Amino acid sequence: MAESYIEKLSFTLLDAITDKEPVVQEQVCSALRFLGEARPRETLRACDAYLRQHDKLAQPYRALILRAMEMVLSSHIHQLDKDTASILILLASSEMTRTKGLDCDWQRAASSVLVAVGKRFINQVMEEVLSRFQPGVLPHCSVLQTLASLSVSNAFGMVPFLPSILSTMLPMLGMAKQDALRVVFCCALQHFSESTLEYLANLDQAPDPTVRRDAFAADIFSAYDILFHHWLQSRDAKLRLAVVAALGPMSHLLPSEKLEEQLPRLLPGVLSLYKKHAETFHVSKSLGQILEAAVSVGSRTLEAQLDALLATLHTQICVPVESSSPLVMSSQKEVLRCFTVLACCLPDRLLAFLLPRLDTSSERLRVGTLQILRHLINSAAAQMEVKKPFILSAMRLPLLDTNNKVKRAVVQVISAMAHHGYLEQPGGEVMIEYIVQQCALPPEQEPEKPGPDGEDLAAADSVRAVSVRTLYLVSTTVDRMSDVLWPYLMEFLVPAHFTEALTPLCRSLVHLALKRQEAGADAFLVPFEAHANLPSPYAVTTRLLVVSSHPYLGDGRGAASLRLLRVMRHSIHPLLAQPWETAVPLLLEHLEAHTEETLSLQEWEEKLLAFLRDTLAVVSDDTWTCQLSLEMRKRLPSYNRVPQEKNFLYKCLGTALAAAASREVVRKSLQELLGAASYQQQAEHEGLACCFGICATAHLEDTLTQLEDFIRSDVLRKSSGIFSIFKDRGEQELEKVKSALILCYGHVAARAPHELVLAKVESEVLRNMFQCFSTKVLGIKVETKDPALKLCLVQSLCMVSQAICSSAQASSFYFSRKAELVAQMMEFIRAEPLDSLKTPLRKKAMLACTHLVSLEPALEEQARADVIRGCLYSVLALVPEPDREDGGSQESLYQDTVRALEDLLAGLLQRNMTPQGLQIMVEHLSPWIKSPKGHERARALGLSTRLLRHFRQHLHVSALVPFHNLGLLVGLFSPRCADLCPATRQQAVDCVYTLLYLQLGHEGFSRDYRDDVAEQLLGLKDGLVHPDPATLFHTCHSVAQIIAKRLPPDQLISLLLTMFEGLGDPDKNCSRAATVMINCLLKERGPALLEKVPEIVSVLRSKLQETQGEHILPAAQHGLYLLASQHCAAVVSSLLGSPLPFDSHTCALWRALAVQPSLTTQVLELLLEKMSRDVPFKESRAFLLGSSPHRVATLLPLVATCALYEVLSAPASGTAVLELYPQLLVALLLRVSCTVGVQLPRNLQVKERRGTGTAPARSLEPCSSAVDALQALLLRGGSQDVAQCMQLEGGWELLRTSAGHEEGVTRLASAMARCAGPRLPLVVKALVCTQNSPYEMQRVTSTAFLAELLSSNVVNDLMLLESLLDNLAARQKDSSTSVRRLVLRGLANVASGSPDKEKVEFREASIRLFGHLNKACHGDCEEVFLEQVVGGLVPLLLHLQDPQAPVASACRFALCMCVPNLECEELAATFHKHLQEGRSLHFGEFLNSTCKHLMHHFPDLLGRLVSTNLFYFKSTLEEVRAAAPMFTGFLVLHAEPEQKPQVDLEQLIAALQLLLRDPAPGVREKSAETLGRLVKFA
Repeated sequence: MAESYIEKLSFTLLDAITDKEPVVQEQVCSALRFLGEARPRETLRACDAYLRQHDKLAQPYRALILRAMEMVLSSHIHQLDKDTASILILLASSEMTRTKGLDCDWQRAASSVLVAVGKRFINQVMEEVLSRFQPGVLPHCSVLQTLASLSVSNAFGMVPFLPSILSTMLPMLGMAKQDALRVVFCCALQHFSESTLEYLANLDQAPDPTVRRDAFAADIFSAYDILFHHWLQSRDAKLRLAVVAALGPMSHLLPSEKLEEQLPRLLPGVLSLYKKHAETFHVSKSLGQILEAAVSVGSRTLEAQLDALLATLHTQICVPVESSSPLVMSSQKEVLRCFTVLACCLPDRLLAFLLPRLDTSSERLRVGTLQILRHLINSAAAQMEVKKPFILSAMRLPLLDTNNKVKRAVVQVISAMAHHGYLEQPGGEVMIEYIVQQCALPPEQEPEKPGPDGEDLAAADSVRAVSVRTLYLVSTTVDRMSDVLWPYLMEFLVPAHFTEALTPLCRSLVHLALKRQEAGADAFLVPFEAHANLPSPYAVTTRLLVVSSHPYLGDGRGAASLRLLRVMRHSIHPLLAQPWETAVPLLLEHLEAHTEETLSLQEWEEKLLAFLRDTLAVVSDDTWTCQLSLEMRKRLPSYNRVPQEKNFLYKCLGTALAAAASREVVRKSLQELLGAASYQQQAEHEGLACCFGICATAHLEDTLTQLEDFIRSDVLRKSSGIFSIFKDRGEQELEKVKSALILCYGHVAARAPHELVLAKVESEVLRNMFQCFSTKVLGIKVETKDPALKLCLVQSLCMVSQAICSSAQASSFYFSRKAELVAQMMEFIRAEPLDSLKTPLRKKAMLACTHLVSLEPALEEQARADVIRGCLYSVLALVPEPDREDGGSQESLYQDTVRALEDLLAGLLQRNMTPQGLQIMVEHLSPWIKSPKGHERARALGLSTRLLRHFRQHLHVSALVPFHNLGLLVGLFSPRCADLCPATRQQAVDCVYTLLYLQLGHEGFSRDYRDDVAEQLLGLKDGLVHPDPATLFHTCHSVAQIIAKRLPPDQLISLLLTMFEGLGDPDKNCSRAATVMINCLLKERGPALLEKVPEIVSVLRSKLQETQGEHILPAAQHGLYLLASQHCAAVVSSLLGSPLPFDSHTCALWRALAVQPSLTTQVLELLLEKMSRDVPFKESRAFLLGSSPHRVATLLPLVATCALYEVLSAPASGTAVLELYPQLLVALLLRVSCTVGVQLPRNLQVKERRGTGTAPARSLEPCSSAVDALQALLLRGGSQDVAQCMQLEGGWELLRTSAGHEEGVTRLASAMARCAGPRLPLVVKALVCTQNSPYEMQRVTSTAFLAELLSSNVVNDLMLLESLLDNLAARQKDSSTSVRRLVLRGLANVASGSPDKEKVEFREASIRLFGHLNKACHGDCEEVFLEQVVGGLVPLLLHLQDPQAPVASACRFALCMCVPNLECEELAATFHKHLQEGRSLHFGEFLNSTCKHLMHHFPDLLGRLVSTNLFYFKSTLEEVRAAAPMFTGFLVLHAEPEQKPQVDLEQLIAALQLLLRDPAPGVREKSAETLGRLVKFA
């Protein structure tokens, strides 16, 4: 059963091998291999049967099947039985020889099958192959290839057959006429010879140990004769290479005498091939084999061929290599192997040829010769042993070559020499020195530029890199070099030109010392006295200490030098053994904990100087200390080119002098230093000054004496005459000497004991410093203009003032020259340019002032203000530097300068640590904080932040006192939270944060108290980085909320007023932020502002008039709205106090009250109340007698009417208008009626005639303003049709006139009846209530309106008729004739009385509905719906591949909804991982994982899932048809064999067989893959 099943699967797959798509063919082969992995015998037999049954199957497909069989055989040859092997041998032999074509894939595939079987069944294979290898008949090419391949794969099995094979083959060689067949014969002979040599070399493991070389000699010679004398002359390059490849191994099997006889012809013949072939690997390899064969038989004719051999081989090594391919490199190795063979037999001749070629001008010849020489030193050590002196002597010439490629080759030769004892010979030191010289090459010269042949040395293979590696390897791995290198390498430590080699030198010396230390107690001690060329221990100590000052240079020379010092501690001084054993590792740990970027050089130098001080203290020998100081002084000139290291050496020298007990030595050393210093080098001034300063720590008197003596000497004297320019010592040189001396005084003051310095500050130090700074010319004191000298003076004054401040007696010290020095510093600061920051003069001058201001006497108030203003201007007004290469150093200098300014301002603030003192400081900063220039604002805010922090840190409140200017300060800083610069915004938050804590401090809270509300500010800083305005202003709002929670009530109004000032900020962002914050404060703290409402409203109006920003008006409106929401009546009253006519800003403020319905309702009610509270007009008589009185409008109702118009004009007022529509309509209508003919007050009439700054768009005339308000009401209340009817009928104009007013009311009522009937009941109700008005015109108006309504049927519809009649009837006795007339008129009026898209959408909707239903199922329905989930699982999974993206997305959704009901965590995790919305799906990976979990947790579903998949084999969608067999294959892959009964294999195989003929290649590919997996159920 199993065999027939496997055969069926195999045949099904094999039928698909003819698929036209290569990808399907490859999948079929892969499936066959899958079958073969499980059932190799059955699969192989099935393939055999198929090939035999399908005799007409084309060659390419037969080749594919044979390859699949060969791969199965290679993996399972040991499971192959003899019968199957026989079947396969016959098949492969038949397939291989079926056609006579040469070298086709089909034949090679069949041959491979035979070779694979031959690994185990060699006899059966040979029997079949030899049957096709008959004497006298040229064999099939594939037969020869198979024999050759068999000899390679199974030498032990093949060699016993070779004698008979060779005897049969030799006659055939003469019969072979085609070059291609000859190539095959050559390859066979090559492999036969190689396998024979392998057999003979391993006779102890061979099955027949009696086999001898002689058995093959005659046949091989016969073959050699034909190959060499006939075939090698062919024009076919491929044949020539095949011949020469065969001759190499064949030469080892030739009889000795025949080989000797053939060499004179054989060698030239092979050498000639170098000229004919570009690829020379086979030629070189064969030549090496021939030479080995010749040497093994002791050939005497080889010497005669030597010159030609050497010349050709040398050329091959020296020829430029155009490619680094493995074949080219292998060819080079084979050529070098030839030289090794020749060196073993003819070393003298070989060296006589090579060594003279080291003296040549050709780079290629030198490099090639050195390469050969290096190879010979390594590979022919025994032969080269006696030639060492000659080789060493010859190597002196290449040492002079400057070409980097030659240098690299020389270093490699020297490395080989070190391993083989050459460097122990006389002259070996020269080679070592050469290596060190190459290690000392400057790194910046590596790698060199590409040479003429285009080669570019990589940094890792540069001369220096190779030399460094070589020196270390020779020191650490070649034991015999220990005595040669120790202590010889120490000679290179001190000379400056070996500086770059210090790191490798130190590493090698450390290793050598440790190795010698292990060998014996004293073996590692350095015998300084016995070696005249060795540097002294003082020189070694000085050198290693100095180069350690910049530890990361030269590949970490600092750590290397310290390690060498540690291992040499016994040799430096016996007492240093234990201290250095402890101290040096601590220094090394410090270096390991840092990088070049993180290490503080100043801190590191201090550690090294402390190490030196401790060393001198341990030695405690004045002679040793003085000798060390002498050595240091002597070494100073050698560091002229490295000023940083020279400066450190000066410090070391100062340290040594401070430790010296001999005052004479100290005085002499200082004197010599002053006389020998290189004053022209500006960098040396610092070093010299440090030396004097450190020395002064122990020898202050001597140091000052030497300085003063030098000043009084002739060095600083110059004639006061005009001809002094002709003196030898020029002005510039003299200035530099003075600079150095001034700096020396500064360092002396800074480092010497401060109590001793105080007594000499004014009498000696400052006097001599200013003597150097200014000079008298013709009796007039002239100060220098040299900037360097100024800088030195400022720096020294800074150090002097700092020394005074650091003294314990500073508080009692009265510095009489303080004001003079501060003035001098400010003069320097003001003189600095504002367009650049190139020197640290500002910084140092400010530092000096910082120290000076803390001393007594205190500065006067004006002087303090001048200092603050001058320093702020000098730093904050600096023009920002553009990005440059040195931008980092410029930025660093600027930051240092800012810190100096901060310290100065903090020092000045410290003198007045009160809120008033803080405000004074902030007032100086305020113009900069509000500057239109962003960099000035940023700098000012940064300064403010740090000053406020300083104030907080040093705040001491002895009693609870108010922080009276908190609101003013917060109002200044908080709007900057929206500054255009992100850093400035964050600094503003920091300022507010600190101010709030200052307030808490004044309230009595401790300095370490943490307020939860204030701390929230820090969390808002990240939001200020965001450039999005919405995010930014939201954060500002949050800041304002926090301020509102912590601001004392008495500070609120000052904060608001300050922020109102901020509305005019030139930075629009800050102005907007001020509005946001004002609004927030009004919202949060509004209830406390009732009394301040008029003031706030007034300020808002004035700011709107002053500031033109487009953002200010909306913000002010919102602020007013917030205020009104809490104090509506007060705001309305305040706004009603605005002068008429309203300007645009006042109008806008009124409209702001309409944004929220409930507030708008209150405002409208208030305005209605204001409009009706006072009489609408007053009667006034004219001055002329007899004139009738006229009516003048009262102000409050008029203003309220104008305000109503503005509120009603706002679109947002609609909701409130609808609510109050009847009241508003009636009130305005009656307002119109009682203002007809009413005049404006006289003062407003003047304004009306003249016009104001902002001319009103509407007339102030009382009746017109009421009509306008009524019109606005109708428009806003949804009665646009009424307003339009009035407009078309001229009703509005009629309302305004005494004659037409009644008609206008009538037309309004008529329009209302026609267009706004539903509104009438409430309107009528409100109007009826006004029938008893004391004003006749109002009664007339209401009656006219009601009377007109009776002419419309609407009164019947609305059931208003009865109430209207009753009301009119009541008015029949009205005192007004007009009213009674209108009643009659009213009574008269009563008497007169796409398909595809739909499909996709349907599918998507259905699938999503399925998911939703699943999500919604609970309780009893779960079990039923689980069955539906299982049924829907296959289509949902398959349609993840649906070409319609909406459908695929819906499937994702539905699957995620379904999976919880399966109650499988692993499956749910897989779905969650792969089916996330928006994530790309790797369908194969997902399906594989899904099937794995399904078969693990639900094995009983296999049959159902497979049968459901079968249904989709016929899907119309190609993607689904491909996914279905893929799904099936994964199910089978993860199913257990016992689940086989669930699957109808016959049906499944038949379905897959049909899919193998599907038009889509992807479907066929997946079907083939699944067929292979069905082997699991075999």
